[in-house]
Amino acid sequence: MKLEEARVIRSWWSHSKTVILIWFISLFLFFSLFQMALQNSSHNNPPPFSGSHVSNNEKRARLYDKMARDLDEHGAAFLKDGETSQSLSLSDIFTLKDGVVTPVLKAANPPVRANVLYLSPEYSMHISDAVKRIFGPYFEKAIWFQNSSLYHFSMFHASHHISPVPATEDEIQVEANAVKAVAEGLCPLRIVLDRVVLTSTGVLLGCWQVISGTDPITIRDKLRTALPHAPEKQLYDAAILHTSFARLLGHPKDSSTEPRDTSNELQFFHELVARLNSEISGFEAMVSELWYVEEYDVLALALNGRMNVRRFTFGCSKA
Repeated sequence: MKLEEARVIRSWWSHSKTVILIWFISLFLFFSLFQMALQNSSHNNPPPFSGSHVSNNEKRARLYDKMARDLDEHGAAFLKDGETSQSLSLSDIFTLKDGVVTPVLKAANPPVRANVLYLSPEYSMHISDAVKRIFGPYFEKAIWFQNSSLYHFSMFHASHHISPVPATEDEIQVEANAVKAVAEGLCPLRIVLDRVVLTSTGVLLGCWQVISGTDPITIRDKLRTALPHAPEKQLYDAAILHTSFARLLGHPKDSSTEPRDTSNELQFFHELVARLNSEISGFEAMVSELWYVEEYDVLALALNGRMNVRRFTFGCSKA
C-alpha cells in the first residue's frame, strides 16, 4: 500500500512539474510579445512634441514666436541704421534722395546664386495692397515696399555675398540643371500666412505654414544634395518659410512737437502690425515654381537690381 502511495505521489509530482514548466514558458512568451507590441506602438506613434519628433510646422511656429519677440527684445535698431539679416547696414542698401527712397545697387562679385520659391502676383497683389494701405500713410518716404511681382521665399544659396563660391558659365549651367531636376520632384505647396512680424531691423515679414506639398526642410535638403559646392553655412533656418513685404527706414509721421517716446513708438509699430494681421493672417496661396537666380547686384531680388532668372515648374501634380 505504501509503495502504491509513493508511486502515485511521484507520478503527481512529475505531472505537476511539466504543467508548471509549460505555464512559465507560456507566461514568458506572452510577456515578450506584449513588450514587442508596446515598443512597436511607441515607434509608430511618437509623442507629438518630444525631441526629434517635433513637426515641421511646430518648428516654424517656435521660430516665428522668437521672431515676433525680436522688436521688443532689441528695440527698433533700424531707426539707428542697424544691420540687416544679411550683415549689411541700411545705409549700404538705401539712400534718401530728393525725398525719395532709392536702393543702392552694388555689383555682386561673384554674382549671388539664389534658389527661391516664387509667389505669383495672383496672391502677392492682395498682400501688397494691404501693406501699402496700412503702413504707407504713416511712413511716406521712410519705407521700401517689396516689388509685388518678386515676392519670394529664400530656400538655398549656391553662393552668397558672405561666403562667395565663384563658378564658370559651364558650372552655373550644371547647377541650373541640377535645380531643375529637384523642381521636377517637388509637389506644389499649399500654404497659409501664419502671421506678420516686424523685426528689429525694420523688415516686415510674412511667416507662413505649410498645409500640403513638399516641405521647405525637404526642399533645402534636396538642394544641398544637388549643389555640393554651396556654402555650408546658409543664411536662414532650414524650417523657415518667409517673405519680405516691406522695410521701414525711419520714424513714423509725427505731428506732435513733443520729444519722441520710444516705448510709445514701439507700441505704435505693434498696433500697425496687429492691424495688418487682422486683415491678411490666414490668407492661403499656392506655390509651384522654383527659381534659380543669378543676382548681379547685391540683394537684387529685394532691391529690383540686375539678375538672371531661370524658372522651373514643380513636376509633381499633387497639392
